Amino acid sequence: MISRIMLRGTAAAIAIALSTAPAYAGSSESLLQRLHEKGILTDEEYQALLAEEQAEVAAVAAAPAPAAPASFNPEKMVTMTDSGIGFNVGPATIKFAGSVNGFYVHDNPDAAGPTTAVIGGIASVGANSSAVRNGLLPGFLVVNVSTQQEGWDIGATFGMYPGINSAAWGTLGANNGGQPTALATAGIDFRQTFMTFGRKGLGTFKIGRDIGLFGSDAILNDITLLSSGPTGGNVAPANTTLGRIGSGYIYTDFQPQITYSSPTFGGVQASVGVFQPLKSLTDGTDQTNGAPGFQGKLTYDGNFGGVGARLWAGGITQKHKSVLGGSYTGKGVDMGAKLTVGPVTAVGYYYTASGLGTTVLGLFDTDGAGDPRDSDGYYLQALATFGKVSIGGSYGESRLDYANAADALANPTLVDTNSSWVGQARYGLTSWVTLIGEYIHSKAEAHNGNEASSDAVALGGILFF
Repeated sequence: MISRIMLRGTAAAIAIALSTAPAYAGSSESLLQRLHEKGILTDEEYQALLAEEQAEVAAVAAAPAPAAPASFNPEKMVTMTDSGIGFNVGPATIKFAGSVNGFYVHDNPDAAGPTTAVIGGIASVGANSSAVRNGLLPGFLVVNVSTQQEGWDIGATFGMYPGINSAAWGTLGANNGGQPTALATAGIDFRQTFMTFGRKGLGTFKIGRDIGLFGSDAILNDITLLSSGPTGGNVAPANTTLGRIGSGYIYTDFQPQITYSSPTFGGVQASVGVFQPLKSLTDGTDQTNGAPGFQGKLTYDGNFGGVGARLWAGGITQKHKSVLGGSYTGKGVDMGAKLTVGPVTAVGYYYTASGLGTTVLGLFDTDGAGDPRDSDGYYLQALATFGKVSIGGSYGESRLDYANAADALANPTLVDTNSSWVGQARYGLTSWVTLIGEYIHSKAEAHNGNEASSDAVALGGILFF
């Protein structure tokens, strides 16, 4: 910084060093003062150099900041999201979520025989079996892209759900069943492909394929969602186990839909939608319908004196036409509650339906000729968490009635009740990884008195990110 050097001997060398070093306010002045005090600089030299130094520091401070390169565009920068795994790029935020799980499952069922035959029963029969398989959830990778345009919050979601077991492709795609042979491949259940748009105070519209409304809270609050539950057959593992599907609730499924969800008012939110009508899996006379299916759900989230609560109620209806000229309507309602008190969370759920069937929508829904069967079911569960350890248990059952007397005569071994007990222990190894052990007792009872039961043990883990 010191450009004119009028010093003697050592002072000249020091001044030259100062002129080539970065300047910091006060550092050069302090050095000049020490040189003056030691007699190296005369009074006149000290005052002249001090004045010059102060002038140059002031000039640097007053100079404008260097301009950014002409090519710099902040909209083209890539930055991390505030939470989760993702990034912001241009006008969009892209986020990723995923899960991987696997369990060793040993199943000990009743032997197959005339008294253990139950059509529609969830309990396996036959010899003992072992498998390394997915639980109720397959793995998944979900990609979400969101942005704001002209005052609208816009999003697109793609959810891929691959299993670890090899799939036997058929009518149900990746969920058709297992194929534990060499050279087979796993299947990808592409469950989610939907768009959303909405704005504050208006609510959100969804168009595409996603989880249904009726029965969705039942499975999302089920403790077997993270584990196995009843296997649904362990010899040739499919993409998923049953969990509590069929022994407490009907599977909501992922369906094409156009739905609307309202803003939340005092913890209350309403959702309604039109859905692709589903053909019956049982009634051979069912045909494609001219009208869609309809579903709705009402939820409440709040707190009552330290008790966290989520309450919900939903409904579903769909008209089915028959190639024989008749028709029937599949319909149902469900309701449930999830309460959290300290370390304990409890869930209670109930549904009743006609023409919906049992286990999955449209399975055993009629007598095969268009007369609907009634059904109902429930489950109760509790989970207590202490630090990294959680202990839980649940019981549930699903019941199916005959459509009429002719149905009873024609189908004596039709399932009357499917039920299961589940005991579960979890250990949170890390924030991503949970280790799980589970005992499952499943039972199927037919209307004619036939019974089948199985006992299974599952050990494994699940990862979420």
